Amino acid sequence: MTAHGNIRYHLAALFTVAVWGTTFVATKVLIANGLTPAEIFFLRFALAYAAIRLVAPRRLGAASWRDEAWLAAAGISGGSLYFLTENVALSCSAASNVSLIVCTAPLWTALIVSLRDRSERMTRRQSLGVAAAFAGVVLVVFNGNFVLRLSPRGDLLAFASALSWVGYSLVMKRIGDRYPTLFITRKIFFYGLLTILPVLAVRQPAFDAATLMRPVVWGNLLFLGLVASMLCYVLWNTALRHLGVVRATNYGYLNPLTTMLAASLCIGERITPVAMLGAALILAGMWQAERNR
Repeated sequence: MTAHGNIRYHLAALFTVAVWGTTFVATKVLIANGLTPAEIFFLRFALAYAAIRLVAPRRLGAASWRDEAWLAAAGISGGSLYFLTENVALSCSAASNVSLIVCTAPLWTALIVSLRDRSERMTRRQSLGVAAAFAGVVLVVFNGNFVLRLSPRGDLLAFASALSWVGYSLVMKRIGDRYPTLFITRKIFFYGLLTILPVLAVRQPAFDAATLMRPVVWGNLLFLGLVASMLCYVLWNTALRHLGVVRATNYGYLNPLTTMLAASLCIGERITPVAMLGAALILAGMWQAERNR
C-alpha cells in the first residue's frame, strides 16, 4: 500500500476519534432535555440506518448464516451492548472511573490480537509508546483530581463495555474483508437497533414529540446519527480494514483528549496543567507507537 493511502486511513481514524470524543457533550445535552441513554442510542442508530440505506448495497443477507451471526455479533458488541453498558455504568460510578476503564479497550485489543496473530505483535518500543499513551489517558481523565471512588457494579459495567468494544474489533478483523464496508456497517446498525428494542419495551418513552422538535434536541440527534454514527462507523470500519485492528484501535487513546477539548469549549469544563501533561503524553506515545511501524 502506498504511503498516501496509509495517510488517508490514518486521517479517517483520527477524524472518527475526534468526532466520537465530542459525543459525550452531545449526549449530556440530550439527557438534560429528558431523553434516556437507550432512547438516544435508538434514535441515533435509526437515523444512521435510514441514511445508510440510501447508499449501501441492496443485498439483504450475508453469504452464509455463520457470517450473518458474525454481523449480528458486531451489531451487539459495537452497538447496543457497548453503549448500554457504558451509559448505565455512568449512572452507577464516577465518570472518571468509567472513562478510564473504557479506555483500556486498546490495551486488551492489542494483547489479544498479539497472542492470536504474530503479524500484529508489537515491538518493545511500540509497547512503551502505548504505555505512555495510556498514562496520558489517566492524567486527562482525572484532570488533576486524583480521587478513585470504587463502585463495583458501575466499574464492572464499564469493564464490560471495554470488552464489548474489544469483541467488536475482533469480529471486524474476522469478517471485515469479506463484504463491502457499507454493507457491514448497515448490518451493524440493523442489529444494534434490533437488540435495543427489548430494553425500550420495558419502559415508556421519556420524551414526546414536542421534545424532539426543540432545535437543541434534533440538532444533536442529527449530529449523533448522521455524523458520529453513519459517517464515522463507515470511516472507522474502513480504517480497521486497511490499518489493522491494533493500529486503528490505538487511536482510541485520543478519545479522552478530544472529549476534554469539547467539554472545555462547549460546557466550560476547566483544563488543568495535569491534563495538558496527559495530552502531551498521549500524543508522544501515539507517535512512538506508530513511527516504529
